[in-house]
Amino acid sequence: MPRSSRFAVFGIGRYGSAIAYSLAAKGAEVFAFDTNDERIDRIKDDVALAVTLDSTDKRALQAQKINELDAAVVAIGENFEATVLTALNLLDLGVPRVIVRANGENQLRILSSLGIQEILSPEAEVAIVISERLIHPGIQGLLRLPDDFEIVEIEAPANCIGRTLGSVDLTNRYDLRLITIRREFAEGKDGERTEHILGVPKSDTVIEETDTLVVFGARAAVQRFLAING
Repeated sequence: MPRSSRFAVFGIGRYGSAIAYSLAAKGAEVFAFDTNDERIDRIKDDVALAVTLDSTDKRALQAQKINELDAAVVAIGENFEATVLTALNLLDLGVPRVIVRANGENQLRILSSLGIQEILSPEAEVAIVISERLIHPGIQGLLRLPDDFEIVEIEAPANCIGRTLGSVDLTNRYDLRLITIRREFAEGKDGERTEHILGVPKSDTVIEETDTLVVFGARAAVQRFLAING
């Protein structure tokens, strides 16, 4: 993980605090914000900065130089109006990645219409998985398994594009097992892109830019692969 990884978490309830703790445990610089003094007091010793702040106030966010961070997670669960206003403020301030919690389909549709591209569903997204995706943006999906193993969906890393699976050699070089590849194809008269599974790719399969590699292995092996090829 780059030393410059700096993340803000807005809303330090049970879900937001779990994300903040998980990010901090991975070595990230975490900035926690909430309107509740008690929540901020509980987390202040475990993150880089904890501030009682109204995130619907754009000037308050500007004072914290939020635009200099790598990403922000809006995990305000009890006040959807505050969620929307906070997300819009973060977008206006130019935060590179804005990830927002949605409770239910209606909130998801509203957030999508506002231009939020990364939306969390607490029922489906475990905090530790969210933190992994923040640390490694190339991870699209992750399933944790016992004994520190996982199945991970990884956007084709830059150093792998244009190379064959045989030359990348996931098994022998990284101790990873490729399950399959999800690939986009242009179909129809208008060239609309549709994703398909390649099945069991062969060693001469060339990795393309839009591919998603689905791999199985130990967590440490996955992180090593991402660090070398990301």
